[in-house]
Amino acid sequence: MSLVPRSLFSRLVLVLLTVLVIAQLVGLAIHLHERGDLLSQASGMQAAQRVADIVRLLETLDPAERRRVVQVLSAPPLAISLERGPLAAPAENPDGSAGAAQFGMMLRRFLQDGRPVVVMMTGAGTAPPGPEAMRRPIGPRMHDTSMTPGPATMHFGPQPGFSFIAQVRLRDGALVTFDARQPAQLESWPYQTFYGLAVLLAAVIAVSLVAVRWATRPLNALADAADELGRNIHRPPLEEKGPLEVTRAARAFNTMQARLIGFIRERTAILAAMSHDLKTPITRLRLRSELLDDPQLRAQFTRDFDEMESMVGATLDFLRGLESGEAVQPVDIMALLESLQADILETGGRVEIRGRALKPYSGKAQALKRCLGNLLDNAVKYGKSALAVLDDNDARLEIRIQDEGPGLPQAELEKVFEPFYRLESSRSRQTGGTGLGLTIAKSIAEAHGGRLSLQNRVEGGLEARLTLPRPASVVRAAKAGVIRE
Repeated sequence: MSLVPRSLFSRLVLVLLTVLVIAQLVGLAIHLHERGDLLSQASGMQAAQRVADIVRLLETLDPAERRRVVQVLSAPPLAISLERGPLAAPAENPDGSAGAAQFGMMLRRFLQDGRPVVVMMTGAGTAPPGPEAMRRPIGPRMHDTSMTPGPATMHFGPQPGFSFIAQVRLRDGALVTFDARQPAQLESWPYQTFYGLAVLLAAVIAVSLVAVRWATRPLNALADAADELGRNIHRPPLEEKGPLEVTRAARAFNTMQARLIGFIRERTAILAAMSHDLKTPITRLRLRSELLDDPQLRAQFTRDFDEMESMVGATLDFLRGLESGEAVQPVDIMALLESLQADILETGGRVEIRGRALKPYSGKAQALKRCLGNLLDNAVKYGKSALAVLDDNDARLEIRIQDEGPGLPQAELEKVFEPFYRLESSRSRQTGGTGLGLTIAKSIAEAHGGRLSLQNRVEGGLEARLTLPRPASVVRAAKAGVIRE
């Protein structure tokens, strides 16, 4: 089973959505990476700026006032102490040392006086500055900074908060120690970004569905028109509007339809004229055959002339059926079958009807009468009797014509629908068949959007199954009580 959709609409939607999702995921990964770097750099710079501002403030105060101010400013997430001793440098850690070095560099830059600064990165965290800051040269004052390592790793996506301890010596020799942890919001995921991407993705998907449906609609219209053309060659032409390619396809389809109509009309006119003109010489030959003295020879001529007239009449009926301009109207199928039943009974045939049509069928009355009449005549002529079984519902009307004849070879069940095709063993010329009855019946069924098929019955005989779809408008009207039996 193939996982690729079969329809063009589904394939286009699949391609668009796949590319869109991949592009969104790549964009999200890039955004989260850059966001983490920017947040880390911004948080480190903010912390360094605040520490530098407090140091400058404490420089201007006497020791007593300095302690009172430190008590006021020491509050989470930044704890300030004047009593802590000098920090000791622990073992070397490359990641933590790099983070401490960069934070110390930023702190000295904000202090602008080159005083000694000791920085320790503690806890699980990341280096405050971003990649660009980490690529800057550290400068000659880095020997004044003692860098204590901490477990630090680089992450894509949301950056966890980082802890640091910074110690700065004031001009009077006092040590100020800053112990800080960044706010918790740095550890949260950027849900607003995800919501925005979800809304954007939903909007683009909706627009893509509309766009693809709009682009493939002309193809569906063209397919429907081609399907309907097989049933009704005189269907209205396609509208020649829309994109250039669609307009060209519609124009080519309309040109093809016009040429087919012209070809069929020309062929029908020629055959009808030939069939009609043949009646005159046949009539003259019939009259001359009556002058023959030999009764046996006269009977042979008469039989041949009857066969020729039958073929000419059937051909004219067939051609008239192709060019029929009969209007579509509700047809009482039960009344039509009962009328045909009465006609066949008058000629000595036997027809039985079982089942009922639940509602009138919307179609061409005379064409349906010719179709059912041909099927019943064949059943009576070659199968002794006919049984018409009706099965009706809202979707379709099915009529099965069964006989008790010898049936047909399996290979001939489709061939008998060809014009002028006859089986010499059962449908021979001596029985009066012209080979057009089933052809006409099948053409009428297909003109109504239906289907006519033949099959041999298990118990013997042949069954002709006529299936006629019910248009949705007729179904709705019947349910609403507009069409009544």
